[in-house]
Amino acid sequence: MTQYILFIHGNETSKPAAAQWDEFFAAARLSGLFEGGSEIGQRVVLGDSRSAKSSEPIVGYMRFDAEDRQTLLKLLGKHPVVLHGGTVELCELPKS
Repeated sequence: MTQYILFIHGNETSKPAAAQWDEFFAAARLSGLFEGGSEIGQRVVLGDSRSAKSSEPIVGYMRFDAEDRQTLLKLLGKHPVVLHGGTVELCELPKS
């Protein structure tokens, strides 16, 4: 099983309706791949903030576990942010 984190960028060209989010979360739960997530609130930058790019464009994250990446990508193609012209970023979490 491979673990993934999905970073959600707040760059949609239009805002998804609440019903679209409800529908997506229902499909994600039903898939058995969804492991949780959250919106991202207030940030605090520690260290040398001059050399790091801000993560402000990232407004939320979701966690998934999947045996088959293609199945997960198919589900994420229906993500409300993607459907509204925005970006999500899927990152594999390496096993330590």
